[in-house]
Formats: sequence, C-alpha cells, structure tokens
Amino acid sequence: TDAHLGSHSIASTSTMDALGNEIALRALALVGKPYRYGGADLAGFDCSGLVFYIHEALGLTVPRTAADQQQASETIGRTQLQPGDLLFFRTTTSTRISHVGIYVGENRFVHAPQSGKLIELRSLDDSYYGPRLTSVGRQHPAS
Repeated sequence: TDAHLGSHSIASTSTMDALGNEIALRALALVGKPYRYGGADLAGFDCSGLVFYIHEALGLTVPRTAADQQQASETIGRTQLQPGDLLFFRTTTSTRISHVGIYVGENRFVHAPQSGKLIELRSLDDSYYGPRLTSVGRQHPAS
C-alpha cells in the first residue's frame, strides 16, 4: 500500500488517482441532467447508465447493471474511498444491489436517483442512502 501523509497518498499523481478524479469530475458535470429509466446517454441516465456512460467515455468497459458493476469491481473498505470509486446500495427488499453512485470526495456522491428526479450530489450521511450503502468498489482498467 502507499504511504499516507494526512489524507493524501504519496502516489496521489498516479494514473489510478488521475482516472478516479476524472470519473468524479465527469459525474459532477452531469448533475442536473434528467433521470431516465434504462438511460445511458445525455438524454437521461439511470444509476448504472451514469456509471456506464462515464466509464465508456474514458475507454473503460464496465457492465451495465448496478449488481453486475458490483461483481466486476474490486471491493474496498469505506476508509479507502477515493474519487471515482463506486458506491453500491440496496434500496429494495431484495438482497441484490439495486443502486450505484460515484464517489466524488468529501463524503459526497453523484447518482441518478429515480424517475422524475435529476442527477444529484448527496452526502454519504444522507438519512436514506447512508444506511443502505452495502459495499464500495473500484474499477481498474484492464492491463
């Protein structure tokens, strides 16, 4: 693991960090765009479509559904969160992952919440999403 100085890693200029920051910046740039069930383009996004669209624009292949995105991610601890990491939630009574967001730093994430809503920035301390966070994952580009 990298040595840490405060909250910054010595390897903070690494390719993975730069890529994670770019994912986070692109997610933030889409705040305010419409939610659209099954959407994965600028006409509207669902939660996993947002993740898919951003990763695809950066030349990264990720699965299309939140549950499959979780399966394809390297599971990391919440204390290891870095911008660009994926947050997986259970928002239904099913045991399957039903929602995904993109961590953007400072305990916040961007996600496409539901029909009738816009892509938004939320806190991980949110009373609805916070308790439903089940895992955190990192996508690595194929070597």
